[in-house]
Amino acid sequence: MKIETKHLTCAYSTCPNDTFIFCQLAQDRDIEVYLHDVETLNRLAFDERFDVTKISFHAWLLLQDKYQLLNVGAALGRGCGPLVISRQDGGGTYRRLPAGPVAVPGEFTTAHLLLRLWNPELKTRIFMPFDQIMDAVASGKADAGVIIHEGRFVFEERGFQCLEDLGEWWEAETGLPIPLGCIVARKSLGKERIAEIEQRLKGSIQSAFADPASTFEYIKHYAQELDDDVIRKHIKTYVNDFTLDLGNEGRAAINKLQQMAGDAGII
Repeated sequence: MKIETKHLTCAYSTCPNDTFIFCQLAQDRDIEVYLHDVETLNRLAFDERFDVTKISFHAWLLLQDKYQLLNVGAALGRGCGPLVISRQDGGGTYRRLPAGPVAVPGEFTTAHLLLRLWNPELKTRIFMPFDQIMDAVASGKADAGVIIHEGRFVFEERGFQCLEDLGEWWEAETGLPIPLGCIVARKSLGKERIAEIEQRLKGSIQSAFADPASTFEYIKHYAQELDDDVIRKHIKTYVNDFTLDLGNEGRAAINKLQQMAGDAGII
């Protein structure tokens, strides 16, 4: 039962993991849906543009006074971290970056935070949308790039090598799953309203798990350039038990990220 009928503005990315978990909720008549890339969502969150929004954990660490973290919907797990890549003919050595600029998918992405934690000495970073990173590296605009989302499934066939898996680095350093993105709600909505939203999103996720085929048309609508195999790999990689419930381990990972970012002077 819904507590009230006032429309909710709800924003998330076009990535298959987000459209998978929001598929059912997006059909509700009181939901106004907006889709943007994750860095756009991060920046809009600083202005509290949406009632409910997907953002990077990096951004949420800076916005905790405005937004409450939901216990559901997070992209958090193992084997799903950003990758630092370079051209195969670029002379890069594993775990060492070329001297030139590194392309990063947004200032407030968790990928950027992890890059800085991994290599605090890195100075030259250029920010651009996540789907432009590989082209920037291929053209020589950047000597290396940090790829997220579906990029991890196609970078080798496009002629790149992995210099560092930031997820593997994080797991080796902390022993914890890696927190990438989360769903948050404006605190001004009030605890009761936020609890209702959380339950509705959990129901949407459970429905998607129970009948994945029912989500595919919606997912494909926003992921037109991805083939079906990449879409399935994407969902399998970024949607898991933590998406339904952060649990103690998930929250420990978030606290560790906050501690490390604070110790490094990043937040």
